[in-house]
Order: sequence, then C-alpha cells, then structure tokens
Amino acid sequence: MIWRLVQKQLRCVNKACKRKFSLWSPLAESFNTRPNQKFNYNKKQVGLFGVPQLTNFTGFYELRDDCIKHSEKLINEALSHRRKRKMVQIFDELSDTLCKVADLAEFIRISHPRDEYCQAAEEASLAVSGVVEKLNTNLELYKALKKAVFKGDIVKCTDTDNYVGELFMFDFEQCGIHLPEMERNRIVELNDIILNLGQQFVSGSSLPRVVKKTQLPNGLKNIFTSDGDDVYVSGLYTDSVNPVAREVAYRIFLHPDPDQEIILKHLLQARDELAKIAGFSTYSQRALRGSTLDEPQHVTTFLDNLTKDLWNEAIKDFQAMDAMKKKENPGASQIQAWDVPYYTQKAKRDLFRVTDKEFSPYFSLGGCMEGLSMLFKNLFGIELVNTETAPGECWYPDVYKLSVIHETEGLLGYIYCDFYERTGKPKQDCHFTIRGGRSLPDQTYQLPIVVLMLNLPVPRWSSPSLLTPNMVDNLFHEMGHAMHSMLARTEYQHVTGTRCSTDFAEVPSVLMEYFASDMRVLKKFARHFQTQEPMPDEMLQRLCASKHLYTASETQLQIFYAALDQVYHGEHPMKGSTTDVLAKTQQRYYSLPYVLNTTWQLRFSHLVGYGAKYYSYLVSRALAYWIWQTYFEKDPFDRSKGEIYRRECLAHGGGKNPKYLIADFLKFEPTPDKLSEALTQEVLSHQKLVDQVTKSKNKYFFPILYINSLCIYVFKLYISLCLYYQLL
Repeated sequence: MIWRLVQKQLRCVNKACKRKFSLWSPLAESFNTRPNQKFNYNKKQVGLFGVPQLTNFTGFYELRDDCIKHSEKLINEALSHRRKRKMVQIFDELSDTLCKVADLAEFIRISHPRDEYCQAAEEASLAVSGVVEKLNTNLELYKALKKAVFKGDIVKCTDTDNYVGELFMFDFEQCGIHLPEMERNRIVELNDIILNLGQQFVSGSSLPRVVKKTQLPNGLKNIFTSDGDDVYVSGLYTDSVNPVAREVAYRIFLHPDPDQEIILKHLLQARDELAKIAGFSTYSQRALRGSTLDEPQHVTTFLDNLTKDLWNEAIKDFQAMDAMKKKENPGASQIQAWDVPYYTQKAKRDLFRVTDKEFSPYFSLGGCMEGLSMLFKNLFGIELVNTETAPGECWYPDVYKLSVIHETEGLLGYIYCDFYERTGKPKQDCHFTIRGGRSLPDQTYQLPIVVLMLNLPVPRWSSPSLLTPNMVDNLFHEMGHAMHSMLARTEYQHVTGTRCSTDFAEVPSVLMEYFASDMRVLKKFARHFQTQEPMPDEMLQRLCASKHLYTASETQLQIFYAALDQVYHGEHPMKGSTTDVLAKTQQRYYSLPYVLNTTWQLRFSHLVGYGAKYYSYLVSRALAYWIWQTYFEKDPFDRSKGEIYRRECLAHGGGKNPKYLIADFLKFEPTPDKLSEALTQEVLSHQKLVDQVTKSKNKYFFPILYINSLCIYVFKLYISLCLYYQLL
C-alpha cells in the first residue's frame, strides 16, 4: 500500500514535468495572471465605467449639473396636471438619475488612487445629497405621490407599482414630511447630528490605545508597537500564543473611553428622539418597518428562542476550549473572552490540521472563478466571461471586468472585480452597486453594473494569487450579492438587486457560503495551481468540518451582539450607562462573563451602519439554511431548483415584501419561532458533521499521517535525485 502511494506521487511529478499545456479554462487563465491596462493610441478614452464625461475628474461636475437639471425636469413632470406616465415611473426615474451619480461618485471617492478624482467625486456626492434632502422636504411632491398611491393614479397600477409607491412614501415619511414644519425641521437637524456622530464614532472605534511602557509587565514591553516610552495597542492580538499578551491587549484596547461613551450616548439619544418625532415608540420599531421581522418584539422572541435552544451547546464549546487551555497550562484560569478566537483557530489546526499553507495552493484565484462560473452555469445557465476593458474605463490597472451572459437571454450585466490589495484601498470586502437594473421606456433593460472589492494577495512571478479558505468563503459571499444584482430583473431601479430589507439582503450571499463549504462543489474546482491535481477527499473533509467548529458559541456571540443592539435602540432613557446595559445583557445572552472595566461596545462600529438591524445576519443564516435544505442539499447543481430560486427569490430584488416572498418561495411563514428553529437545526447539523469527521479522524488519522509522512520523505528524496542528475 505504501509503495502504491509513493508510485502515485512519482506519477504526479512526471505528469507535471511533461505537461505541455494547461487544463485551466480561459476564465481561470485570465484571473491567474494580473491584468495590465496598456495605453493604446488607437483607442479612445471612454471614461470611468464607460461614462463619457469621466475621461477627466472634471466630468463629475458635469454629471452633477446634468443630474440636478434632469431632476428638476422630473419634479415638474410629477407635479404637472398633464403628466401621462405613472407617478411611480417618474419617481423611479428620479431615483435612478440621482443614484447613478451618487453611487458612482461615492465608490470613486473611496477607491480612486488620485486625490483630484476623490475630491471631485466627493463634491458631486454631496451635491446630490443636497438635492435628495430638498426632495425629502418637498411637501407638494409628497402630496402628489400620496394622492396617486392612495386614491389611484391616472393609469391602472399593478401590485408592484403600489408596493414601490408605498416604499417611496415611507422614504418621505422617514424624514417627517407629513409633520408640522417645526418638527420637520427638527428631523432634518437630527439627521445631520446622527450622521456626524456616526462618523465620529466609527473613526474613534479603530483608534489605538496609548500607554506607557512602565505600565506593562516586563515580558510584554516589546510585543506591541512602541515609540519611545509610548506603547500603541491597536487590536486584541487574538493570535498571540502568549495568554498574558492576549489578556493585556484585551483590557487595554477595550479600556473605557469617556469621549467615545459620550458620542455613543448622544447618538442613541438622537436616534430615539428622531423615531419619537416620526411617530414610532422606539428607533428599533422605525428601523424594522418593512423587514422580515418587522417588530422589535419579534426580533426579541427570535433571539430569546435561540438563546434557550443553544445555551447548552455553547457551554460544550467553551468547555472544550477550557480543556485545551488547561492542557497547555494546568494552572491556567477558566476560558475568558480574550481566549476564544485563539483556541478556535488552534482547534482547527490541532483537530483538523487546517492551515493556510496547506490549503491555499489548491485555491488559485483563477480556479475559484472557474468554479463560480461552473456553478452558475449549472444552476442558472449563465457564464462569467472576462472582458477586455477600454482605456480609461477602470480606476486602477489590475481591475478585471466580467460580462454575465445567459445562454438564451444574452448579456445580463457587468461585474468589475477589484480584487488585489494595495496601499490606500479600503480593507473591508464589499459589494457596490454602480448602476441598478430597470425597465426603460423603449422596452429595453438598463443593465446593472456592480463592483466587488476584495483584498487578495497580488500574484507573484512564481504563482497566481492563492486564497486562504477564509478568502474563498468571502469571494463566494460577495459573489452572492453580485448575482442578486445580476438576476433581479426588477421593473424599478428603486428595488433592484440588493435594495431590499437588510434581513433579506444577506440571504443570497450567505447561501453561497453553503456552496463554498460543500465537498461536491469544492471538488469541481479545488486543484493545485502547479500540478492541477484535485484536492484529496481527506483534505476536503477536514476543511469542511473545520468551518463548522464551535458554531454554537460563535452563534451565541452574534445573538448577544444583536440583543445589545436591540436594547440600545429600544426604550429610552436607558437604565444606566451603555456599559451597565452591556453587562446586564451579556449576563442574559452570553455564557462567558463580562470583563470588568472594559467597553467593547465603544469599538463596535456596526452600531452605526446596522443600528437596530444587527440581528439581520442571523435571520439571513436561518433563511439560507432553509433554502439549502429545501432546494440544494441533495444536488447543489440542480438546474430546475436553480431556476426556481432565480424566478421566485432573486428575480424580485426588493420589489416584494420579504415576508410574502419567503412564504411563497419556502412555503412557510417566517415567524420568530420558525426562524429560530431553522437556525438551531443548522447549528446542530454542523456539530454533527464535526463529530463525524472527528471520530473518523481519531480512527484513521495516525496511520494515514505516518504513511503520508513516509510518502513525502520518499517524494522529496526522488526530487533531490532528479535535480542532482538534471533529470527535471
């Protein structure tokens, strides 16, 4: 048996040496090399994203002026007694006019490497924001829309027309348009206050803490970044093998910050006042309107159910971590908050031998893109085609452009892939809508344009960009958003693609993580970038199981975050400081105790972007699990199921109330009980998979490890001899 394995290794070497051609597809080949935009004197500059005005940064001022002029024209049409179009059509064209400038400008503002472009884009974005603010206080426009929505339009409207019209109405009423002038003005003031406080809070949440070297234990003075006598603690150092370093970093980085506490307190108070003026009892009630879970008590029930169902499972996770900690140091204290990330990663390495070094060679960027295209072709009949960009079309030379092409419908849209890390680039993986899809008056369709921004390693001369397992998950996640944008063939731009309720927007992206964690899918594209040998089944099993390790404790942490977010945006005034509320909420929702004199909520920037909506990821996980179980678990390549998913789920974008969409698609009403039941089942099924692989590993791991080690030794010996005799 050992000799057969050795022979197999030798055959792989000979194949690699003799191979004269590549088995990669054209798509994989293109993404396994870095694109370079070469200047071509024969081709005309087309402008960013093909927008003619943007061959120069001054084009943003032209776009701004054209946008304002066309907006005024549309407002006059909406107010005219002689209008011939549906009111919702006029409003959607107005929304499209504004968004096409604002969304593009906002993306360029944060991504373009040249300051003059960023500055011009920011000015255009601010100008459009000013137009939107005026529109939100245009009482005559609101009355005209309200009349059309509630008393009937000049043309008979569909259910979709009425629903989108109601969404526009809600946007108006969020700004208090229906209120007396004094209260309307106060809402405008509060929106400005909330925006400024949010920016201050996000900025403060990432600042390092500065302490003197004399305040640190002797063994830690050289671990952190220092400048003279000052030491800068810029994170939690969760990957440090030194338990004291982890604890010290946790206590210093999360030490109370009075200024940040005041900002958060004022932010929460301003949001509460805004909600009450607009007629809501709490900010949470205002934020949840139109969501899958559309009342605060529904969210609380969902979180309480999960806490009850998963408490014991989370305790088991922490006990396992505690045993690992005691094994390292019998005299160590019980597992603490600063230990959890470290021992989670250690368990993945020790139990499943999952390291980036071992797995990354099987995940070249080109191979992953080939896998995605193959998956989409099987499910939807669409293909990702790398498309040459024209001069001036992209903001950076190494951006790829994908055409999304359906086998019968043709071109569906474009995805620009800004995948490689670079100085000054935002660090967070994101999906940006540049232009939304919508039906046009001439019966054609405005194709959607999106950007996926990642931070992958730049290809080297010796290898393409090699992704870690976590990067692969992120790539699939963001591509889920992109496919939502491509496949949502909505009539109106206002509800295109991901422009739906927050607790539904993450469903397609989370579902893609299921495909990225399925052995049958991974086997189709996980190949070594040099030999193109597929990833062995034993490695695939270890990888898939490692992704689900300690799911209960991680889910419990997310439940705690979501619960705290709800309390912060619930009844005011709060009972005590934000830290007092945190400690009380943690005792109820999390198995590990609150660490005295720490304030992690002051580092929790999601409170700004996801105020009262942090629960959304948990709901999206529950729905994604239900979709996976219902449609794709038996066969992740089933075309008939993919078509149903596209037609009944993705195609609607945000043009259908998520509760009704889910009820029609999954055949059940998304109540808090049903959703918590689904998420609990997901956690338990993941734990079952981990247990199965762990038992199998204990039975076969050591013999296989011995054989593999022997094979590797013989393999290396053979390579050395070949090199020595110049046979390679």
